[in-house]
Amino acid sequence: MSECVRILAPAKVNLALAVGPLDEGCGLHPVASWMRTIDFCDQLELKKLPDGSFSRFATVWSEQAPRPTDIDWPLARDLAFRAHQAVEAHVGTSLPIQSLLTKEIPVGSGLGGGSSNAAAMLRGLDALFGLSLGNEALTTIAASLGSDVPFFLQGGDAVVSGFGERCVPTQCERFPALVLVFPATACPTGEIFDAFDEQQPQDFAPERIDEVLQGSDLEGDDLFNDLLHAAETVEPELVECRTALKPLAERTVHLTGSGSTLFVPADNTMHAEALATAIEERLGLKARVVSAVGLPPAEMHCA
Repeated sequence: MSECVRILAPAKVNLALAVGPLDEGCGLHPVASWMRTIDFCDQLELKKLPDGSFSRFATVWSEQAPRPTDIDWPLARDLAFRAHQAVEAHVGTSLPIQSLLTKEIPVGSGLGGGSSNAAAMLRGLDALFGLSLGNEALTTIAASLGSDVPFFLQGGDAVVSGFGERCVPTQCERFPALVLVFPATACPTGEIFDAFDEQQPQDFAPERIDEVLQGSDLEGDDLFNDLLHAAETVEPELVECRTALKPLAERTVHLTGSGSTLFVPADNTMHAEALATAIEERLGLKARVVSAVGLPPAEMHCA
């Protein structure tokens, strides 16, 4: 029997997101964000192969996925694949695996699916091969893969800042239930940031995140996303969706990340479930109720 590991890779929501102008030196945008992992997950299964074997990678959509699309991206651009390569380079030896990624998180949704998959690969390889890499090494590798990947090694609620390298846990019990809404369109991250740059942002105020979290009467209308206008410029369908949703939600409809997923903070789970049902029945949009979740542990098993 072969050793295997199964890891859930949760999505994230940017409850508040401040974005600064492009840093010409590194080609990235500084950010400050209140981020939360939620109970909406991809699943990664890794099986250890005999020494000398070639690694094999497969990706499929779950039957429950709200917006499956063609799996047509080159393997070299797949963040989970790149994470495997990065760990092999770090330890200086081949780590042959059979990888099956079952996706529910849509591509181009602003939910961090690719970054979460990469973090799951890092954690899975560490557990499967007993590498004992430690948090510092894992975080360094994660940061080389993308600005959201280090957060997914920690999960929970956190304030993420800089270029994603600073991740400070925070405790906030507000918004225990959220309704995710999935427009039919995807948002290409690069195009959203290009549009953001064209709008020539001037006021980067990362302190707004702390102001939101420290507010004594924090409400859904206090949440914000500096990329909203850019996303609506690139994908006008988002304007139509938000306009249709607002009378039904009776509160502000927010964007997570660079889009395209929208979310509505609900009063409680019962309210969230009723709202999600109404959105699907009246507007014909896919909706899903989610709540905060910590980082699920890797589960070892044999196959």
